[in-house]
Amino acid sequence: MLSRLMSGSSRNLEREYSCTVRLLDDSEYTCTIQRDAKGQYLFDLLCHHLNLLEKDYFGIRFVDPDKQRHWLEFTKSVVKQLRSQPPFTMCFRVKFYPADPAALREEITRYLVFLQIKRDLYHGRLLCKTSDAALLAAYILQAEIGDYDPGKHPEGYSSKFQFFPKHSEKLERKIAEIHKTELSGQTPATSELNFLRKAQTLETYGVDPHPCKDVSGNAAFLAFTPFGFVVLQGNKRVHFIKWNEVTKLKFEGKTFYLYVSQKEEKKIVLTYFAPTPEACKHLWKCGIENQAFYKLEKSSQVRTVSSSNLFFKGSRFRYSGRVAKEVMESSAKIKREPPEIHRAGMVPSRSCPSITHGPRLSSVPRTRRRAVHISIMEGLESLRDSAHSTPVRSTSHSDTFLPHVRSGRADSSERVAVIADEAYSPADSVLPTPVAEHSLELMLLSRQINGAPCSIEEEKESEASTPTTAEVEALGGELKALCPGHNGPEAEQVNKFVLSVLRLLLVTVGLLFVLLLLLIILTESDLDIAFFRDIRQTPEFEQFHYQYFYPLRRWFACKIRSVMSLLIDT
Repeated sequence: MLSRLMSGSSRNLEREYSCTVRLLDDSEYTCTIQRDAKGQYLFDLLCHHLNLLEKDYFGIRFVDPDKQRHWLEFTKSVVKQLRSQPPFTMCFRVKFYPADPAALREEITRYLVFLQIKRDLYHGRLLCKTSDAALLAAYILQAEIGDYDPGKHPEGYSSKFQFFPKHSEKLERKIAEIHKTELSGQTPATSELNFLRKAQTLETYGVDPHPCKDVSGNAAFLAFTPFGFVVLQGNKRVHFIKWNEVTKLKFEGKTFYLYVSQKEEKKIVLTYFAPTPEACKHLWKCGIENQAFYKLEKSSQVRTVSSSNLFFKGSRFRYSGRVAKEVMESSAKIKREPPEIHRAGMVPSRSCPSITHGPRLSSVPRTRRRAVHISIMEGLESLRDSAHSTPVRSTSHSDTFLPHVRSGRADSSERVAVIADEAYSPADSVLPTPVAEHSLELMLLSRQINGAPCSIEEEKESEASTPTTAEVEALGGELKALCPGHNGPEAEQVNKFVLSVLRLLLVTVGLLFVLLLLLIILTESDLDIAFFRDIRQTPEFEQFHYQYFYPLRRWFACKIRSVMSLLIDT
């Protein structure tokens, strides 16, 4: 009896798994889930812990063993999705950025969105011109340390905070000046609200970039925003497609297709190549979910979407949540006392050190760096590298809010917009995945040759060693020798054509085989139809029936009888 109880308890323990979710303020929430627990159960536990009701804007992100990022699907088992060894580590992040974050009903929701956009600002995903950057950083200072106090805040106090991957002394002085003179008296909630109002006017607000290549082999970043689909290339926004113009999203292997129907019945297809098939599928899923969330009027209009072509089933996916309009209507009905908010304050941050005391990054590019260890359990969000010096110039919509943003973006959907002085290149949290261990040093070496900074710790260690131009050229030659170039879109198109022909041949042979079997079954049946009667009377059919079909049927019957008798005897 005791052994049975012990075995039962051990089985229960085996079915329970420990999960750790890293929150937006870098605190951690740990819980235990059953083996068959769905993603919705874990998400509800997390939202209950945060006292969050407007939860549809958020999601849980994780990295699989192949280093590919995913959003946790709420209708599927958590354990089956992660495919890694417990304990499981995930991140709580904003999944759908509110079109107007200042219009969110509850302060707790606005605070969480504020933390997410602050992370975007640090990691280089949110671009802005210098004046906007100083104002946004000043809002963060005001929200986290309050009014300027000469006794607590000595000269140069703003340099102890890292708001961007890299910034100058001039910008630090501007941040401190705005904080001292313009924001005095603002509460944390007011500063966060003003921060959100300013951030949502920027071109790259809500951008979660996916690195890809276009048909010419040029690097690009694809993203889905509350207003539509955008493509960022170099320092320009080369495409902006409103959601009502997107007719279809599709992927095949590493190739992503976006079908667009614009005014005057103009139809175009945008084609991009993801680093891996898994990354392309993730991009496709994100597009399906964002289109459903922002475009549809009701969740009942959501349909299952397939990436299949004519002959193959392909991947099928269906968005399972509510749409933006339903979320806003539900938020308007919230009537409760505002929950208490425990702001992070001066707690050290691991992945977004805007409130971490540390040295200012040098503006001099370095070319020799040591390799950085990437921890999968920390997630790609923990990487701090940046390939540009932010803040940079952005064509924001001045200080106006949502109505003007919508009209401005609609008018500019067909023209190229300059979004920055430098190329858009966010932090390594959005590197193409998976990142092979042996290729990490090559990736860092390419960044070093281009003069891109690495992490804060590496910046300090590399102060004393700067290679000569000859060394840089030698390193560049080695890199080119080790990294063969991309095969190009022509090779991709040829491979796709060959695969399509092979698939067509296989499908044709399979259909002919099935039809032949069906014809044999029908002719050997007792159906008294003139067509089959004529076939049965032919000499060829009689020869096939007596020499092949009848002996084969008798052999199968004998085998079945022998198996049945063997089962009866045992």
